[in-house]
Amino acid sequence: MKFTRLSVDARRPTIRRWVGCLIALSLLALATSGRAAAPVLIGLDAEFGHLTSTSAQAVRQGMEIAIDEINRAGGVLGGRQLELVVRDNQSIPAMALDNLRELAAMPDLVGVFGGRFSPVVVEWINPAHEIGLPIFAPWSSADSITDHGLRPSFSFRLSLKDAWVAPVLLRFAREQHQARRVGLLLPNTVWGRSNQAAIAKAAGPAGVQVVGERWYNWAEPSLLAAYQDLLAAGAQAIILVANEAEAALLVKEMATLPVDQRLPIISHWGVSGGPFVKLAGPALSQVDFSVIQTYSFAHARTPAARRVLKALRERYGMADPRRIVSPAGIAHAYDLTHLLARAIDQAGSTDRRKIRDALERLGPYDGLLRRYAPAFTKRRHDALGPEQLFMARYTSDGRLPPIAWRMR
Repeated sequence: MKFTRLSVDARRPTIRRWVGCLIALSLLALATSGRAAAPVLIGLDAEFGHLTSTSAQAVRQGMEIAIDEINRAGGVLGGRQLELVVRDNQSIPAMALDNLRELAAMPDLVGVFGGRFSPVVVEWINPAHEIGLPIFAPWSSADSITDHGLRPSFSFRLSLKDAWVAPVLLRFAREQHQARRVGLLLPNTVWGRSNQAAIAKAAGPAGVQVVGERWYNWAEPSLLAAYQDLLAAGAQAIILVANEAEAALLVKEMATLPVDQRLPIISHWGVSGGPFVKLAGPALSQVDFSVIQTYSFAHARTPAARRVLKALRERYGMADPRRIVSPAGIAHAYDLTHLLARAIDQAGSTDRRKIRDALERLGPYDGLLRRYAPAFTKRRHDALGPEQLFMARYTSDGRLPPIAWRMR
């Protein structure tokens, strides 16, 4: 058999082809590796620019702590890191809609968390469902955020719900203050209307009569006349739906009245989304003011609580668990982020519709607030329940310890 020895020149085309193939394979591997390492984005659009907000910051802190834990454990989808994308809506619904559409246009963004204000999140409902974008409520409580009738639903909440709040506030008035007649002070917003409807439905079963309701607008210069109207109507306690500025204004005005004209104030939790104690000042100690909550770090002893407290201390300098600002916002956002990460892995991709479907089929998860078994179903997109609710009272130094009372 005769062999032909190839010259170097004859071998050059073959060598060039092999080198070309190796370069192409290397570039393909780099490109594939780059795609695999691309972060999975989670949006947060909240009221950072609101003058007295601590709620947006609390939600962000809870999300950041959870994202750091998830990424340290290997991320999602076999190694992709989660990344938070933040926008500021300044509590303005029109700005929030623009931010939602901007975030929705980002590749690999799987959903958007909202902040405190129900009117903002309610404005998201129709656009989010048209786009097919999951939205998450770790604070806002208006019933229509999840009770909107759109199917399949893309809105998920881990927070209070006004329908649960109303019975607790009414029974607390009756059982703790022996008040069978209450007056309502309500903001002229979707949040106020949600609470008015919930209280009207719950009053009879709670054994309480609503003797009057007064509506106010944000930035009202005074609430005293509205309060005195309810006092004159025979109210024995006031159920207040307000944020920190309006609640502080009312407390200061009540403190100027004779002691026998200062009714107990039983408040929704909007006040805990800002520096209410600082705004109210010394007047707060002269008024019986209680507020509904879902979570306190003060007596938390679970492994999840210890991890979050350690992170709050090391990342944000919050050394005293009794003085953590807007604690429920931190806790809700933390659990909700972990649940979303589980849904991403279960979906096996960043496809938003697959993630939406996965959220309804999650297995049990031991979170910070509770054991979720499961968190959501096809019929229920609220992860918490009335059993999480309790009443608390501010101290003069800003702590918010629970009141030793449970609804019977």
